[in-house]
Amino acid sequence: MCDGHHHGTPPHRPLTRRTALATAGTGLLLAGLTSPETAAARAPGSRPATGAARSSRITAGRTLVHADLHNHTLLSDGDGDPALAFDSMRSAGLDVAALTDHATMSDNALGDLIKDAMPQDYHQVGGLTPQGWDRTAAYADAADVDGAFTAVRGFEWSHPLLGHMNVWFSEHYTDVVQSGLMAPFLEWLRREPGLVLDGGGDGIAGFNHPGREPGRFEEFRFDPRLRDRVVSLEMFNRTDDYLFEGYADGRSSPLSACLDAGWRTGITGVTDEHGTDWGHPEGKGRTGLWVAEHTRAGVKAAMRDRRFFATRTSGLRVDAVAAVQGRRPAPMGSALPLRRGDVTFVLDLARDDSWRGRMLSVQVLRPGGRVPEVVATRDFRVGGLVAVTVPLDVADGDWVLLRVADPHARNETPGPDGHPGNLRGIAYTSPWWLTP
Repeated sequence: MCDGHHHGTPPHRPLTRRTALATAGTGLLLAGLTSPETAAARAPGSRPATGAARSSRITAGRTLVHADLHNHTLLSDGDGDPALAFDSMRSAGLDVAALTDHATMSDNALGDLIKDAMPQDYHQVGGLTPQGWDRTAAYADAADVDGAFTAVRGFEWSHPLLGHMNVWFSEHYTDVVQSGLMAPFLEWLRREPGLVLDGGGDGIAGFNHPGREPGRFEEFRFDPRLRDRVVSLEMFNRTDDYLFEGYADGRSSPLSACLDAGWRTGITGVTDEHGTDWGHPEGKGRTGLWVAEHTRAGVKAAMRDRRFFATRTSGLRVDAVAAVQGRRPAPMGSALPLRRGDVTFVLDLARDDSWRGRMLSVQVLRPGGRVPEVVATRDFRVGGLVAVTVPLDVADGDWVLLRVADPHARNETPGPDGHPGNLRGIAYTSPWWLTP
């Protein structure tokens, strides 16, 4: 580990009562969490040899699986045959994959008839049809193998002005003709499927490429009845980091807007693939899930627990806990029972031998108005565990998360001058929520 800021890092904000960097008292915690690092994973089959071991050095009982939860095919506006998508993603080394074609205006009895009578260009506008929804289920069921590869059916509710949201694991789907505003869509998501009215009460959902569409989900319209089931916010979509999306146009950070509205979303990375090489391009978003079992049920449970992180690097392992003196460390995505006091974050990050010794920076993000405030940073070299201690106060906001950045590269979508988030993002943990 290396204290201080590497040469070339943009200047950080002045110290405030919330800004600190201290590691006193972390030695015993690190000693208690550390276990020997293992070699890069070399599982049989088509999985690439590069990548970190799948077990965490700081938590037990879960295994890391690499996921891409947002992909498209010819069933909406993608270029590729959906029959080939899951095999492509498995061959790329992914452990979990979802097809989430756009649901725009063809979820109705005439959807398939209209599609068959219209030119191919209509499919991109009309989106998913009931027949396509059934085909997606068939492809996912054929590809799904417990313990080896989890294939998930989903859809992307796609409003051209308000934004797009993925729904996974639901029996039904809905489009923007039936649910054209946030309130009716959220009501559909809350409703249990029935004989007369369908619903998405068996599914979970997430906000996609937040801020790309101007309505921003009616500024992340909050429904407390769905707080537990809207589980994710994309921060890496394709090759883009959405931390400061819209900032140049006077908008607030989507991360701040979402979490400050009351949602408790974990943080994902996705390829949002529309081509034919699902899973293979390096540098696009991915999600790392910490699962108790490698099945659909295990994946869904990990998503509901917010036990996942976002990255744009294949094979990366990220785990983190938050420790308050006298209490058991809380994994990312969980509640942190605290009103105010010092919290020590411990980060486990690894990939393979080529990453050993690489200089990175971990940033602690807290509510800060238009953009998150970075209240602490620590430069480190990849290899051992990394700890950073900060004072937190729920009066300053109830969420906190870690961002890992490259001190030698720039965020292509920058925020305020001098903000540490202007360094290129490597990974985001899911947040912790202070719950006095």
